[in-house]
Amino acid sequence: MMANVASRPLVMGILNVTPDSFSDGGRFLTPGAAVVRGEQMAAEGADVVDVGGESTRPGALPVDEAEELRRVLPVVEQLAGKVRVSIDTMKPAVARAAVAAGATLVNDVRGELWSLAAELGAGWVSMHSRGTPRTMQSLTDYEDVVGEVRASVLEAAARARDAGVGEVWVDPGIGFAKTAEQNVALLAALPELVVAASAAGAGVLVGTSRKGFLGRYGAPSPDRPLGAEDRLEASIAMAVWAMASGVGMVRVHDVADTIRAATLMGPGTGAGLGARR
Repeated sequence: MMANVASRPLVMGILNVTPDSFSDGGRFLTPGAAVVRGEQMAAEGADVVDVGGESTRPGALPVDEAEELRRVLPVVEQLAGKVRVSIDTMKPAVARAAVAAGATLVNDVRGELWSLAAELGAGWVSMHSRGTPRTMQSLTDYEDVVGEVRASVLEAAARARDAGVGEVWVDPGIGFAKTAEQNVALLAALPELVVAASAAGAGVLVGTSRKGFLGRYGAPSPDRPLGAEDRLEASIAMAVWAMASGVGMVRVHDVADTIRAATLMGPGTGAGLGARR
């Protein structure tokens, strides 16, 4: 069933079942701790809980398929039915197993799993990136970052629609193969991306929560950026800007704070496609 999203944009809570994620790595590594955190985010009002078993922070090492499955499947199984669950993965086998366990959305960092989402009847998020977590920050050479990212994600949306995916989201990939200045340029261009994505039958999802480039703003000096734990205000500000730009869903660590901001934004702000329950 499609949820009524007229009251506010959707909020996706980040649940990293990893030892090395940049903000909360190791805090929710055990299934028990992860499930408790997922239930807490659901109680705070999260529309989706995004479960990930492999860090995609810059420089992160890859995780083999068996280990990623071991981390995420017990969590997906226990949360499904309590809240909508998304699986944050690049691996087809992990996506397939997570959907079988109850996930209904595939959050695809590489933007390659549209045909699998169509086969499984799942929603699909295509995020823009380049390379791998180990190489992506050396791949920031664009002639026109806004135009190139927009063209890439809209092409992905069209492929997904043609394949039969019923729920498509595009994500400009803030922080993935982007400099701080490029991130800001993409955020400034969100209104235009929302209009173009809507015309293509897709919603826009944006994730800026606690990301490194935000540490430059409000820092005591340029060479002393704020740590992840001190980026709440900047994260909320960026989520509010995204929602004001018409984005349908924001991906965040701080669910309760973002829910309050989303509620204050009011009806009709988001341009998302809704959340199946």
